[in-house]
Amino acid sequence: MRSVGFAVFVAFLMINCSEMRDPKDPKDPTHVEPVRKLEESQSTTQTPPSKSPAPTSPEAHEEDNFLGPPKCLQKKPTRGSCDLVFCPPWERCIQGHCSCKPPYLCPSEGAQPVCALDNRMYRSYCQVMAVSCQTKRSKMSHFGNCGEDQPKFNSTIYPDTGVVKIFLPDARSPNGGEELLVCQKIWNIAAANVACKAKENPLGAVMADSTLYHSLATGSGNTELPKRCVSLRCHGYETSLAECIIYDRVRIGNGKVATATCYKAPQAECGFSCANTKCVSMNRTCDGVDDCGDGSDEMCCKKCRSGGFRCKTGVCVHREAVGDGQIDCLDGEDEATKHAVYGQSKLTEELPRNSEYTSPKNETRAGRAHLESRLYCGIPNATTVDNVEGDGRTNRGRVKRVVGGVPANPTQIQWQVALVENKKVDCGGAYIGGCWVITAAHCVRPNPSAFMVKFSLWKKFQAQNTTDIVPVKEILIHPKYGGNYENDIALLKLEKLPFSEKCFEDNPAVSAVCVPWSTNLFQPNHTCSISGWGRTAEGKGAKVLLWANVSLIADCQRFYEDRFRPGMMCAGAMEGGVDSCQGDSGGPLVCEDELGVSYLWGIVSWGRKCAEPGFPGVYTQVAHYFEWIRHHTGWPAVTKFNS
Repeated sequence: MRSVGFAVFVAFLMINCSEMRDPKDPKDPTHVEPVRKLEESQSTTQTPPSKSPAPTSPEAHEEDNFLGPPKCLQKKPTRGSCDLVFCPPWERCIQGHCSCKPPYLCPSEGAQPVCALDNRMYRSYCQVMAVSCQTKRSKMSHFGNCGEDQPKFNSTIYPDTGVVKIFLPDARSPNGGEELLVCQKIWNIAAANVACKAKENPLGAVMADSTLYHSLATGSGNTELPKRCVSLRCHGYETSLAECIIYDRVRIGNGKVATATCYKAPQAECGFSCANTKCVSMNRTCDGVDDCGDGSDEMCCKKCRSGGFRCKTGVCVHREAVGDGQIDCLDGEDEATKHAVYGQSKLTEELPRNSEYTSPKNETRAGRAHLESRLYCGIPNATTVDNVEGDGRTNRGRVKRVVGGVPANPTQIQWQVALVENKKVDCGGAYIGGCWVITAAHCVRPNPSAFMVKFSLWKKFQAQNTTDIVPVKEILIHPKYGGNYENDIALLKLEKLPFSEKCFEDNPAVSAVCVPWSTNLFQPNHTCSISGWGRTAEGKGAKVLLWANVSLIADCQRFYEDRFRPGMMCAGAMEGGVDSCQGDSGGPLVCEDELGVSYLWGIVSWGRKCAEPGFPGVYTQVAHYFEWIRHHTGWPAVTKFNS
């Protein structure tokens, strides 16, 4: 059985399978053969084009310094690919794609009411967007009260000039609103796409441009053009300009106003073929602006052009997204303190004022914050992390550079649990919230009464004053688990307390770790931590909980060939010395994002010996099983984001 212990492993590590003890009695007829064993030798109105443009070849993409890699481009991801980006609050992530939510699932607390085009009032921006998502037609008119006789938002693109005009409802106006042009200042192709899609151009715009207002007004002899304009900022997913951020009105004077040229047909040569078949120039990809209209030009980027910020997942976001209080990169990198100078501080003088109109961006940010606040995971209670005198550690941090394993503080790893069978601790697990624990399938058998779970255990053979012991009610072994290391994951549902929905009383020394929904959340070489009571360098089981840092390792198949299957991942040190070992099976491999939130990235599963150079530990990749976990535990119980 492959388990984890952490001291520096030297020649001592040549422990063969016969020296390792399985946690189950092989003579037991109900015994499930463990798979985590130390292996010794096995090693304007237009119709969409009738014909899709020729797709750009992966080789052509590879030549671009910004776009790539080909493996990502071949999948044609879009802004709806929630393994790379977040879903908005009116959508949820299901099997890697953002799907529309029913409006009643949207939060409405503290939200601004919205008037819809059908004269209905919605309690929040999220709700009206959920309806728009389901019907695939814009419902949004404006923030505020609604009346049947009140004019509604509309937009126009003048066919001769391409000038964009909007009517913005305003109860303070004697006409019920005001006609306005769109200022040129921050106008871009993402907003032009929205303007054209609202005019029945499903592929959006081919160009976002501007023209001098003075020459336009005098040249056309039209004295009825509005004399004021508003700036608009759109993401690109909107179905109407009403859904974009509308900045304060200003007088146009001698300035420029926005124009849009709607998409008609593909160019003769396609620089980049979007997922929706639209063609855009190669030099407009990976710049943080949605040229395609579906975000596909920003999803697979080796680096970003000027104006874009690259997330570790390869997605380029607009620089306005950096430091704006809303997480756009899966790991929160865009909101990390280190990028504050890059982000909003540079934009303070560039952006128009936004004091007249409610910002959909602020409403979206508030909606997401409300949804995420319903679940607490991934951040330990720092006040209960005991400090061991003389070790130089504080009660908040983990040692960042460790060779081998060191003792944890008594309540440091608050999601670590011990799986007890026949009064013995031979496996670990991770608490994920509610009454649920995740462990390795090879650690359990379908006999719940034989198992107990110990929370906040530090010394393997002695409970401390924060330790809780909870019976197991149900064991859910992955249906495709077998003896070939594949699908080595199980869920333990714990017994609830009498007349309660809790399985143990609130314990400040116990915190849940977050469950990742995307296999792209953490990248190779990311430093994560492992923990357990497994064997140490001396070949003995640890008496106290040990932990160590390991690195995520790419292309694990090169080490284990056909024995490495989907749903597996590797971590450790290529030179050896740090690894999981016997007694750590089922325990957590935890990775921390840029904002300090911890995720259960792996479960100790199997490997060849312990800490042997060139053979890193193999773990069950938890994100690969997100849908299975969600199905059994329920949506709110498993993940902090994309809920």
